[in-house]
Amino acid sequence: MKKIFLIFLLGILSANAVHCQTMLQKDEGVVSYVSSQNVYVKFSSTENISAGDTLFMMVDGKYQPALKVRNLSSISCVCMPLLNRKFTTSDRIYTNNKPVGVKEETILKPTDTKVQVPEIVNTPVKDTLTGAAAKPVRKQLVTGRVSAASYINLSDTPSGNSLRMRYNLTLNAKNIGNSRLSAESYVSFAHKSKHWGEIKDNIFNGLKIYNLSLNYEIGKNARIYAGRKINPKISNMGAVDGIQFEIKTNSITTGVLAGSRPDYTDYGFNTSLFQYGAFINHEHVFPSGNVQSTLAFIEQKNAGITDRRFSYIQHSNTLVKNLSFFGSAEFDLYRYNLKVDSSQAATDTLKVTNTSPKLSNLYLSLRYRFSGKLSLSLSYSSRQNIIYYETYKSFIDQLLEKETQQGFMMQVSYRPLKKLSLGANGGYRFRKSDPGPSKNLYAYATYSQIPFVGISATLTATLLETSYLRGGIYGLGLSRDIVRGKLSGAFTYRFIDYFYTNSSANLMQHTGEISLNWKLMKKLTCSFYYEGTFDSRYIFNRFYVQLAKSF
Repeated sequence: MKKIFLIFLLGILSANAVHCQTMLQKDEGVVSYVSSQNVYVKFSSTENISAGDTLFMMVDGKYQPALKVRNLSSISCVCMPLLNRKFTTSDRIYTNNKPVGVKEETILKPTDTKVQVPEIVNTPVKDTLTGAAAKPVRKQLVTGRVSAASYINLSDTPSGNSLRMRYNLTLNAKNIGNSRLSAESYVSFAHKSKHWGEIKDNIFNGLKIYNLSLNYEIGKNARIYAGRKINPKISNMGAVDGIQFEIKTNSITTGVLAGSRPDYTDYGFNTSLFQYGAFINHEHVFPSGNVQSTLAFIEQKNAGITDRRFSYIQHSNTLVKNLSFFGSAEFDLYRYNLKVDSSQAATDTLKVTNTSPKLSNLYLSLRYRFSGKLSLSLSYSSRQNIIYYETYKSFIDQLLEKETQQGFMMQVSYRPLKKLSLGANGGYRFRKSDPGPSKNLYAYATYSQIPFVGISATLTATLLETSYLRGGIYGLGLSRDIVRGKLSGAFTYRFIDYFYTNSSANLMQHTGEISLNWKLMKKLTCSFYYEGTFDSRYIFNRFYVQLAKSF
Protein backbone atom coordinates (compact mmCIF):
# COMPACT_ATOMS: atom_id res chain seq x y z
CA MET A 1 0.00 0.00 0.00
CA LYS A 2 2.85 2.41 0.82
CA LYS A 3 4.35 1.74 -2.61
CA ILE A 4 1.02 2.63 -4.23
CA PHE A 5 0.91 5.96 -2.35
CA LEU A 6 4.53 6.65 -3.26
CA ILE A 7 4.07 5.92 -6.97
CA PHE A 8 0.86 7.96 -7.14
CA LEU A 9 2.30 11.00 -5.39
CA LEU A 10 5.61 10.90 -7.25
CA GLY A 11 3.52 11.06 -10.39
CA ILE A 12 1.95 14.28 -9.13
CA LEU A 13 5.36 15.70 -8.31
CA SER A 14 6.91 14.85 -11.67
CA ALA A 15 3.95 15.57 -13.99
CA ASN A 16 4.83 19.25 -14.15
CA ALA A 17 8.62 18.87 -13.95
CA VAL A 18 9.61 20.99 -16.95
CA HIS A 19 12.14 23.79 -17.18
CA CYS A 20 11.18 26.71 -14.94
CA GLN A 21 10.87 30.03 -16.79
CA THR A 22 10.53 32.27 -13.76
CA MET A 23 11.40 31.21 -10.23
CA LEU A 24 10.36 33.45 -7.35
CA GLN A 25 12.86 33.97 -4.54
CA LYS A 26 10.58 35.08 -1.71
CA ASP A 27 9.21 34.20 1.70
CA GLU A 28 5.70 32.83 1.26
CA GLY A 29 2.95 32.68 3.86
CA VAL A 30 -0.70 31.73 3.93
CA VAL A 31 -3.71 33.45 5.51
CA SER A 32 -4.66 31.24 8.46
CA TYR A 33 -7.46 33.27 10.08
CA VAL A 34 -9.52 36.40 9.35
CA SER A 35 -11.25 38.42 12.06
CA SER A 36 -13.32 41.56 11.75
CA GLN A 37 -10.27 43.81 12.17
CA ASN A 38 -7.18 41.73 11.44
CA VAL A 39 -5.76 39.19 9.02
CA TYR A 40 -3.50 36.46 10.45
CA VAL A 41 -0.75 35.16 8.16
CA LYS A 42 1.30 32.03 8.91
CA PHE A 43 4.93 31.77 7.73
CA SER A 44 7.50 29.07 8.34
CA SER A 45 9.38 31.77 10.28
CA THR A 46 9.00 35.54 10.77
CA GLU A 47 12.65 36.32 11.52
CA ASN A 48 12.84 38.50 8.35
CA ILE A 49 9.63 40.40 9.16
CA SER A 50 9.12 43.39 11.46
CA ALA A 51 6.10 45.35 12.66
CA GLY A 52 5.23 47.97 10.06
CA ASP A 53 6.41 45.89 7.08
CA THR A 54 4.28 45.59 3.97
CA LEU A 55 3.23 42.15 2.70
CA PHE A 56 2.17 41.40 -0.87
CA MET A 57 -0.17 39.13 -2.80
CA MET A 58 -0.46 38.23 -6.47
CA VAL A 59 -3.28 40.14 -8.19
CA ASP A 60 -3.77 39.69 -11.94
CA GLY A 61 -0.19 38.48 -12.32
CA LYS A 62 1.31 41.38 -10.36
CA TYR A 63 2.56 41.72 -6.80
CA GLN A 64 0.40 44.27 -5.00
CA PRO A 65 0.79 45.61 -1.42
CA ALA A 66 -1.93 43.82 0.53
CA LEU A 67 -1.23 43.87 4.29
CA LYS A 68 0.63 45.89 6.89
CA VAL A 69 2.15 43.99 9.82
CA ARG A 70 0.93 45.11 13.25
CA ASN A 71 2.38 42.43 15.52
CA LEU A 72 4.06 39.09 15.03
CA SER A 73 4.96 35.85 16.77
CA SER A 74 7.49 33.22 15.77
CA ILE A 75 5.53 32.00 12.74
CA SER A 76 2.49 34.31 12.48
CA CYS A 77 1.76 37.97 11.71
CA VAL A 78 -1.22 40.04 12.77
CA CYS A 79 -1.90 42.38 9.84
CA MET A 80 -4.06 45.33 8.84
CA PRO A 81 -5.59 45.05 5.33
CA LEU A 82 -4.42 47.52 2.67
CA LEU A 83 -6.58 46.14 -0.13
CA ASN A 84 -10.29 46.79 -0.27
CA ARG A 85 -11.19 43.09 -0.46
CA LYS A 86 -12.08 40.16 1.78
CA PHE A 87 -9.14 37.94 2.62
CA THR A 88 -9.80 34.22 2.96
CA THR A 89 -7.89 31.31 4.44
CA SER A 90 -5.36 29.79 2.01
CA ASP A 91 -4.68 33.17 0.34
CA ARG A 92 -0.96 33.26 -0.52
CA ILE A 93 0.97 36.19 0.96
CA TYR A 94 4.57 37.19 0.20
CA THR A 95 7.23 39.37 1.79
CA ASN A 96 8.77 42.19 -0.21
CA ASN A 97 11.72 40.20 -1.52
CA LYS A 98 12.04 41.03 -5.20
CA PRO A 99 11.16 38.11 -7.51
CA VAL A 100 13.99 36.93 -9.73
CA GLY A 101 13.07 37.03 -13.41
CA VAL A 102 10.18 39.49 -12.93
CA LYS A 103 10.55 43.04 -14.16
CA GLU A 104 10.59 45.68 -11.47
CA GLU A 105 7.61 47.54 -12.93
CA THR A 106 5.37 44.50 -12.26
CA ILE A 107 5.55 45.25 -8.53
CA LEU A 108 2.80 47.83 -7.93
CA LYS A 109 3.77 50.74 -5.71
CA PRO A 110 0.88 53.00 -4.66
CA THR A 111 1.80 56.53 -3.75
CA ASP A 112 0.68 56.12 -0.14
CA THR A 113 2.74 52.97 0.50
CA LYS A 114 6.52 53.11 0.52
CA VAL A 115 7.94 49.82 -0.72
CA GLN A 116 11.63 49.06 -0.32
CA VAL A 117 13.27 46.14 -2.08
CA PRO A 118 15.90 44.69 0.28
CA GLU A 119 19.49 44.51 -0.82
CA ILE A 120 20.18 41.36 -2.86
CA VAL A 121 23.02 39.25 -1.53
CA ASN A 122 24.86 36.34 -3.12
CA THR A 123 24.59 38.02 -6.54
CA PRO A 124 26.71 36.48 -9.32
CA VAL A 125 29.19 39.03 -10.75
CA LYS A 126 30.55 38.78 -14.31
CA ASP A 127 34.28 38.64 -14.91
CA THR A 128 35.07 41.82 -16.87
CA LEU A 129 37.82 40.09 -18.87
CA THR A 130 36.16 36.81 -19.86
CA GLY A 131 32.49 37.76 -19.54
CA ALA A 132 31.81 34.53 -17.66
CA ALA A 133 29.82 34.42 -14.44
CA ALA A 134 32.13 34.42 -11.44
CA LYS A 135 31.44 33.03 -7.97
CA PRO A 136 28.64 34.76 -6.00
CA VAL A 137 29.62 37.69 -3.83
CA ARG A 138 28.39 36.96 -0.32
CA LYS A 139 27.77 39.96 1.88
CA GLN A 140 26.95 39.84 5.57
CA LEU A 141 23.50 41.13 6.43
CA VAL A 142 22.24 41.22 10.02
CA THR A 143 18.65 42.13 10.89
CA GLY A 144 16.61 41.70 14.01
CA ARG A 145 13.99 42.93 16.40
CA VAL A 146 13.86 43.25 20.18
CA SER A 147 10.76 44.04 22.21
CA ALA A 148 9.51 44.26 25.78
CA ALA A 149 5.84 44.02 26.71
CA SER A 150 3.67 43.94 29.81
CA TYR A 151 0.26 42.29 30.20
CA ILE A 152 -1.87 43.52 33.10
CA ASN A 153 -5.12 41.81 34.11
CA LEU A 154 -7.35 43.61 36.61
CA SER A 155 -10.62 42.02 37.72
CA ASP A 156 -12.90 41.54 40.71
CA THR A 157 -13.00 37.77 40.14
CA PRO A 158 -11.61 35.25 42.67
CA SER A 159 -8.49 34.91 40.50
CA GLY A 160 -7.62 38.55 41.22
CA ASN A 161 -5.07 40.65 39.38
CA SER A 162 -1.93 39.61 37.55
CA LEU A 163 1.11 41.09 35.81
CA ARG A 164 3.02 39.31 33.07
CA MET A 165 6.22 40.52 31.40
CA ARG A 166 7.42 39.25 28.03
CA TYR A 167 10.68 39.85 26.15
CA ASN A 168 11.32 38.86 22.54
CA LEU A 169 14.49 38.68 20.48
CA THR A 170 14.60 37.98 16.76
CA LEU A 171 17.97 37.84 15.03
CA ASN A 172 18.82 36.86 11.48
CA ALA A 173 22.46 36.92 10.33
CA LYS A 174 23.02 36.04 6.68
CA ASN A 175 26.48 35.16 5.37
CA ILE A 176 28.33 35.71 8.66
CA GLY A 177 31.71 37.25 7.88
CA ASN A 178 30.77 37.13 4.18
CA SER A 179 30.85 33.34 4.38
CA ARG A 180 28.43 30.50 3.56
CA LEU A 181 27.32 30.32 7.21
CA SER A 182 24.08 31.96 8.39
CA ALA A 183 22.14 31.97 11.65
CA GLU A 184 18.57 32.69 12.70
CA SER A 185 16.71 32.81 16.00
CA TYR A 186 13.44 33.72 17.64
CA VAL A 187 13.45 33.53 21.45
CA SER A 188 10.84 34.65 23.96
CA PHE A 189 10.94 34.84 27.74
CA ALA A 190 7.86 35.53 29.88
CA HIS A 191 7.16 35.45 33.60
CA LYS A 192 4.32 36.37 35.93
CA SER A 193 4.59 38.34 39.11
CA LYS A 194 4.68 36.17 42.24
CA HIS A 195 5.27 33.05 40.10
CA TRP A 196 9.07 33.12 39.85
CA GLY A 197 9.21 29.74 41.54
CA GLU A 198 7.77 28.14 38.40
CA ILE A 199 10.72 29.49 36.40
CA LYS A 200 13.18 28.14 38.96
CA ASP A 201 11.60 24.70 38.80
CA ASN A 202 11.71 24.61 35.00
CA ILE A 203 13.27 27.36 32.89
CA PHE A 204 11.08 26.34 29.94
CA ASN A 205 7.98 27.45 31.86
CA GLY A 206 9.09 30.93 30.80
CA LEU A 207 11.67 30.45 28.04
CA LYS A 208 10.29 29.58 24.61
CA ILE A 209 12.77 28.93 21.80
CA TYR A 210 10.82 28.93 18.55
CA ASN A 211 13.82 29.10 16.24
CA LEU A 212 17.54 28.74 16.97
CA SER A 213 19.57 27.35 14.11
CA LEU A 214 22.62 27.58 11.88
CA ASN A 215 22.61 26.83 8.17
CA TYR A 216 25.51 26.31 5.79
CA GLU A 217 25.58 26.33 1.99
CA ILE A 218 27.24 23.24 0.55
CA GLY A 219 27.92 24.07 -3.04
CA LYS A 220 25.36 25.84 -5.18
CA ASN A 221 22.20 23.84 -4.50
CA ALA A 222 22.69 22.05 -1.17
CA ARG A 223 22.19 23.31 2.37
CA ILE A 224 22.42 21.86 5.87
CA TYR A 225 20.59 23.12 8.97
CA ALA A 226 21.45 22.45 12.60
CA GLY A 227 19.39 23.41 15.64
CA ARG A 228 15.66 24.08 16.07
CA LYS A 229 13.94 25.05 12.84
CA ILE A 230 10.59 24.76 11.08
CA ASN A 231 11.07 23.61 7.50
CA PRO A 232 8.65 25.55 5.24
CA LYS A 233 8.27 22.55 2.93
CA ILE A 234 6.84 20.47 5.83
CA SER A 235 5.71 23.32 8.07
CA ASN A 236 2.68 21.54 9.56
CA MET A 237 5.07 19.09 11.23
CA GLY A 238 6.34 21.86 13.46
CA ALA A 239 9.91 22.39 14.62
CA VAL A 240 12.72 19.86 14.33
CA ASP A 241 15.53 19.81 16.92
CA GLY A 242 18.47 18.34 15.06
CA ILE A 243 19.93 18.14 11.55
CA GLN A 244 18.16 18.84 8.26
CA PHE A 245 19.78 18.48 4.85
CA GLU A 246 18.30 19.33 1.46
CA ILE A 247 19.53 19.49 -2.11
CA LYS A 248 17.83 21.08 -5.10
CA THR A 249 17.94 19.86 -8.70
CA ASN A 250 16.07 22.11 -11.10
CA SER A 251 12.56 22.31 -9.59
CA ILE A 252 12.91 19.26 -7.32
CA THR A 253 14.14 19.51 -3.72
CA THR A 254 14.89 16.38 -1.69
CA GLY A 255 15.80 16.35 1.97
CA VAL A 256 16.29 14.29 5.11
CA LEU A 257 15.98 15.12 8.80
CA ALA A 258 17.01 13.53 12.09
CA GLY A 259 16.65 14.78 15.65
CA SER A 260 13.89 15.19 18.18
CA ARG A 261 10.67 17.16 18.47
CA PRO A 262 9.91 19.78 21.13
CA ASP A 263 8.35 18.66 24.39
CA TYR A 264 4.58 19.05 24.06
CA THR A 265 4.16 20.22 27.68
CA ASP A 266 6.54 23.21 27.77
CA TYR A 267 8.11 23.39 24.28
CA GLY A 268 11.50 22.55 25.77
CA PHE A 269 14.06 20.07 24.47
CA ASN A 270 13.29 16.37 24.89
CA THR A 271 15.74 13.89 23.35
CA SER A 272 13.36 11.02 24.19
CA LEU A 273 11.09 12.23 21.38
CA PHE A 274 13.42 11.15 18.58
CA GLN A 275 12.29 11.48 14.96
CA TYR A 276 13.70 11.06 11.48
CA GLY A 277 12.41 11.12 7.94
CA ALA A 278 12.74 12.25 4.33
CA PHE A 279 10.79 14.45 1.92
CA ILE A 280 10.63 15.42 -1.73
CA ASN A 281 9.29 18.78 -2.92
CA HIS A 282 8.41 20.06 -6.38
CA GLU A 283 7.79 23.74 -7.14
CA HIS A 284 7.30 25.30 -10.54
CA VAL A 285 6.01 28.57 -11.94
CA PHE A 286 4.08 28.48 -15.22
CA PRO A 287 2.81 31.46 -17.25
CA SER A 288 -0.70 30.55 -16.08
CA GLY A 289 0.18 30.06 -12.40
CA ASN A 290 2.30 28.02 -10.02
CA VAL A 291 2.24 24.53 -8.53
CA GLN A 292 3.89 23.15 -5.41
CA SER A 293 3.81 19.63 -3.94
CA THR A 294 5.49 17.89 -1.02
CA LEU A 295 5.62 14.25 0.04
CA ALA A 296 7.27 13.21 3.31
CA PHE A 297 7.66 10.03 5.37
CA ILE A 298 8.32 10.49 9.09
CA GLU A 299 9.03 8.12 11.99
CA GLN A 300 8.57 9.47 15.53
CA LYS A 301 9.75 7.71 18.70
CA ASN A 302 8.96 8.05 22.39
CA ALA A 303 11.63 6.61 24.71
CA GLY A 304 12.84 4.35 21.90
CA ILE A 305 9.38 2.95 21.05
CA THR A 306 7.58 3.86 17.82
CA ASP A 307 5.06 6.55 18.70
CA ARG A 308 3.95 7.48 15.22
CA ARG A 309 4.85 6.62 11.63
CA PHE A 310 3.10 8.67 9.00
CA SER A 311 3.24 10.18 5.52
CA TYR A 312 2.62 13.88 4.95
CA ILE A 313 1.27 15.30 1.68
CA GLN A 314 0.86 18.95 0.71
CA HIS A 315 -0.20 20.39 -2.64
CA SER A 316 -1.20 23.82 -3.95
CA ASN A 317 -1.68 25.26 -7.42
CA THR A 318 -3.14 28.21 -9.32
CA LEU A 319 -2.93 26.71 -12.82
CA VAL A 320 -6.58 27.43 -13.66
CA LYS A 321 -7.37 31.11 -14.08
CA ASN A 322 -9.03 32.65 -11.00
CA LEU A 323 -9.01 29.25 -9.24
CA SER A 324 -6.65 28.37 -6.38
CA PHE A 325 -6.39 25.06 -4.53
CA PHE A 326 -4.59 24.01 -1.36
CA GLY A 327 -4.64 20.65 0.37
CA SER A 328 -2.72 18.79 3.04
CA ALA A 329 -3.14 15.29 4.47
CA GLU A 330 -1.47 12.91 6.89
CA PHE A 331 -1.70 9.12 6.81
CA ASP A 332 -0.75 7.09 9.88
CA LEU A 333 1.19 4.02 8.74
CA TYR A 334 1.78 2.35 12.10
CA ARG A 335 -0.42 2.09 15.16
CA TYR A 336 -1.29 -0.25 18.02
CA ASN A 337 -4.58 -2.14 18.29
CA LEU A 338 -5.64 -3.74 21.57
CA LYS A 339 -7.01 -7.28 21.49
CA VAL A 340 -8.39 -9.43 24.28
CA ASP A 341 -6.41 -12.64 24.68
CA SER A 342 -9.14 -15.34 24.86
CA SER A 343 -6.71 -17.91 26.23
CA GLN A 344 -6.16 -15.82 29.35
CA ALA A 345 -8.26 -13.70 31.64
CA ALA A 346 -10.72 -11.39 29.96
CA THR A 347 -8.87 -8.38 31.32
CA ASP A 348 -5.60 -9.32 29.56
CA THR A 349 -4.91 -7.59 26.26
CA LEU A 350 -2.28 -7.81 23.58
CA LYS A 351 -0.79 -4.99 21.52
CA VAL A 352 -1.04 -5.80 17.82
CA THR A 353 0.60 -3.54 15.26
CA ASN A 354 -1.39 -2.35 12.27
CA THR A 355 0.44 -0.91 9.24
CA SER A 356 -2.50 -0.22 6.93
CA PRO A 357 -2.70 3.53 6.08
CA LYS A 358 -5.24 5.54 8.04
CA LEU A 359 -6.14 9.14 7.27
CA SER A 360 -5.53 11.16 10.43
CA ASN A 361 -5.52 14.79 9.22
CA LEU A 362 -7.04 16.37 6.13
CA TYR A 363 -7.54 19.95 4.96
CA LEU A 364 -8.84 21.01 1.53
CA SER A 365 -9.50 24.54 0.31
CA LEU A 366 -10.80 25.80 -3.03
CA ARG A 367 -11.23 29.46 -3.95
CA TYR A 368 -12.70 30.95 -7.13
CA ARG A 369 -12.69 34.63 -8.04
CA PHE A 370 -15.62 35.37 -10.35
CA SER A 371 -14.49 38.99 -10.82
CA GLY A 372 -12.63 41.71 -9.00
CA LYS A 373 -15.73 42.20 -6.87
CA LEU A 374 -16.95 38.67 -6.10
CA SER A 375 -15.15 35.58 -4.80
CA LEU A 376 -16.23 32.27 -3.25
CA SER A 377 -14.27 29.82 -1.09
CA LEU A 378 -15.03 26.28 0.06
CA SER A 379 -13.02 24.29 2.59
CA TYR A 380 -13.14 21.03 4.50
CA SER A 381 -11.12 20.22 7.60
CA SER A 382 -10.75 17.08 9.69
CA ARG A 383 -7.62 18.25 11.50
CA GLN A 384 -7.05 17.50 15.15
CA ASN A 385 -7.09 20.22 17.83
CA ILE A 386 -4.20 22.68 17.65
CA ILE A 387 -2.15 23.70 20.70
CA TYR A 388 -1.20 27.39 20.78
CA TYR A 389 1.91 28.25 22.76
CA GLU A 390 1.24 31.88 21.90
CA THR A 391 -1.58 33.52 20.00
CA TYR A 392 -3.07 36.95 19.38
CA LYS A 393 -6.59 35.58 19.09
CA SER A 394 -9.12 36.61 21.69
CA PHE A 395 -11.02 34.05 23.78
CA ILE A 396 -14.06 34.46 21.54
CA ASP A 397 -11.99 33.95 18.38
CA GLN A 398 -10.44 30.78 19.85
CA LEU A 399 -13.87 29.46 20.85
CA LEU A 400 -15.25 29.99 17.36
CA GLU A 401 -12.24 28.34 15.76
CA LYS A 402 -12.42 25.32 18.06
CA GLU A 403 -16.11 24.75 17.36
CA THR A 404 -15.73 25.04 13.58
CA GLN A 405 -12.27 23.53 13.12
CA GLN A 406 -13.49 20.16 11.88
CA GLY A 407 -16.14 20.31 9.19
CA PHE A 408 -17.22 22.28 6.13
CA MET A 409 -16.95 26.02 5.64
CA MET A 410 -18.06 28.36 2.87
CA GLN A 411 -16.98 31.98 2.45
CA VAL A 412 -18.23 34.63 0.06
CA SER A 413 -17.08 38.24 -0.36
CA TYR A 414 -18.58 40.97 -2.51
CA ARG A 415 -17.56 44.56 -3.14
CA PRO A 416 -20.50 46.43 -4.67
CA LEU A 417 -18.79 49.82 -4.29
CA LYS A 418 -15.16 50.92 -4.25
CA LYS A 419 -15.16 51.52 -0.49
CA LEU A 420 -17.84 49.05 0.57
CA SER A 421 -17.11 45.38 1.22
CA LEU A 422 -19.62 42.72 2.22
CA GLY A 423 -18.98 39.15 3.21
CA ALA A 424 -20.19 36.09 5.04
CA ASN A 425 -18.96 32.65 5.95
CA GLY A 426 -20.79 29.69 7.36
CA GLY A 427 -19.58 26.44 8.86
CA TYR A 428 -21.02 23.04 9.71
CA ARG A 429 -19.37 20.34 11.81
CA PHE A 430 -20.62 16.98 12.97
CA ARG A 431 -18.37 14.30 14.49
CA LYS A 432 -19.31 10.94 15.97
CA SER A 433 -18.18 12.16 19.39
CA ASP A 434 -20.44 15.24 19.24
CA PRO A 435 -23.94 15.00 20.78
CA GLY A 436 -25.15 17.24 17.97
CA PRO A 437 -23.82 19.27 15.03
CA SER A 438 -22.12 22.66 15.41
CA LYS A 439 -23.20 25.46 13.10
CA ASN A 440 -21.95 29.01 12.75
CA LEU A 441 -22.57 32.02 10.55
CA TYR A 442 -20.43 35.15 10.40
CA ALA A 443 -21.28 38.26 8.36
CA TYR A 444 -19.62 41.65 8.02
CA ALA A 445 -19.90 44.99 6.23
CA THR A 446 -16.93 47.36 5.97
CA TYR A 447 -16.86 50.91 4.68
CA SER A 448 -13.38 52.41 4.23
CA GLN A 449 -12.51 56.05 4.68
CA ILE A 450 -15.88 57.62 5.50
CA PRO A 451 -15.93 61.10 3.91
CA PHE A 452 -14.94 64.11 6.08
CA VAL A 453 -13.88 61.96 9.06
CA GLY A 454 -11.53 59.42 7.43
CA ILE A 455 -12.80 56.58 9.62
CA SER A 456 -13.14 52.99 8.48
CA ALA A 457 -16.14 51.22 10.03
CA THR A 458 -16.99 47.51 10.24
CA LEU A 459 -20.24 45.91 11.40
CA THR A 460 -20.11 42.24 12.34
CA ALA A 461 -22.52 39.54 13.47
CA THR A 462 -21.74 35.97 14.52
CA LEU A 463 -24.32 33.28 15.22
CA LEU A 464 -23.13 30.06 16.87
CA GLU A 465 -24.98 26.87 17.79
CA THR A 466 -23.23 23.87 19.37
CA SER A 467 -24.19 20.90 21.49
CA TYR A 468 -23.79 22.92 24.69
CA LEU A 469 -24.47 26.58 23.79
CA ARG A 470 -26.12 28.86 21.29
CA GLY A 471 -26.06 32.59 20.86
CA GLY A 472 -24.57 35.50 19.00
CA ILE A 473 -21.86 38.15 18.98
CA TYR A 474 -22.56 41.57 17.48
CA GLY A 475 -19.89 44.20 17.00
CA LEU A 476 -18.89 47.59 15.61
CA GLY A 477 -15.27 48.49 14.86
CA LEU A 478 -13.84 51.92 14.02
CA SER A 479 -10.27 52.71 12.95
CA ARG A 480 -8.33 55.57 11.42
CA ASP A 481 -4.93 57.23 11.16
CA ILE A 482 -4.69 59.88 13.87
CA VAL A 483 -1.37 61.23 12.64
CA ARG A 484 -0.66 59.94 9.14
CA GLY A 485 2.24 57.51 9.13
CA LYS A 486 2.90 58.03 12.83
CA LEU A 487 -0.10 57.24 14.99
CA SER A 488 -3.11 55.03 14.28
CA GLY A 489 -5.96 53.92 16.50
CA ALA A 490 -8.97 51.60 16.62
CA PHE A 491 -12.03 51.04 18.79
CA THR A 492 -14.26 47.96 18.86
CA TYR A 493 -17.47 47.23 20.76
CA ARG A 494 -19.01 43.76 21.06
CA PHE A 495 -22.19 42.45 22.60
CA ILE A 496 -22.13 38.75 23.51
CA ASP A 497 -25.33 36.85 24.25
CA TYR A 498 -24.93 33.10 24.97
CA PHE A 499 -27.28 30.50 26.37
CA TYR A 500 -25.82 27.30 27.88
CA THR A 501 -28.25 24.47 27.12
CA ASN A 502 -26.92 22.13 29.82
CA SER A 503 -27.27 24.59 32.69
CA SER A 504 -30.12 26.79 31.47
CA ALA A 505 -27.89 29.81 32.17
CA ASN A 506 -27.34 32.93 30.11
CA LEU A 507 -24.10 34.79 29.53
CA MET A 508 -24.45 38.42 28.51
CA GLN A 509 -21.29 40.47 28.14
CA HIS A 510 -20.23 43.84 26.78
CA THR A 511 -16.65 44.24 25.60
CA GLY A 512 -14.75 47.30 24.48
CA GLU A 513 -11.33 47.40 22.86
CA ILE A 514 -9.02 50.35 22.27
CA SER A 515 -5.69 50.06 20.45
CA LEU A 516 -3.02 52.59 19.55
CA ASN A 517 0.11 52.10 17.47
CA TRP A 518 2.68 54.90 17.64
CA LYS A 519 5.76 55.04 15.41
CA LEU A 520 8.19 56.91 17.67
CA MET A 521 11.13 56.70 15.26
CA LYS A 522 11.89 54.96 11.97
CA LYS A 523 12.44 51.58 13.62
CA LEU A 524 11.01 52.19 17.09
CA THR A 525 7.31 51.60 17.78
CA CYS A 526 5.07 51.64 20.83
CA SER A 527 1.76 49.75 21.00
CA PHE A 528 -1.06 50.03 23.51
CA TYR A 529 -4.13 47.84 23.82
CA TYR A 530 -7.02 47.80 26.29
CA GLU A 531 -9.89 45.34 26.52
CA GLY A 532 -12.72 45.62 29.02
CA THR A 533 -15.31 42.89 29.57
CA PHE A 534 -18.42 43.62 31.61
CA ASP A 535 -21.15 41.20 32.66
CA SER A 536 -23.68 40.98 35.46
CA ARG A 537 -21.17 39.57 37.97
CA TYR A 538 -17.62 40.59 37.12
CA ILE A 539 -15.52 43.19 35.35
CA PHE A 540 -12.34 42.22 33.50
CA ASN A 541 -9.72 44.77 32.44
CA ARG A 542 -6.74 43.83 30.28
CA PHE A 543 -3.90 46.18 29.37
CA TYR A 544 -1.07 45.51 26.94
CA VAL A 545 1.90 47.80 26.29
CA GLN A 546 4.81 46.96 24.01
CA LEU A 547 7.99 48.78 22.98
CA ALA A 548 9.76 47.30 19.94
CA LYS A 549 13.00 48.20 18.15
CA SER A 550 14.06 46.83 14.78
CA PHE A 551 17.60 46.87 13.49
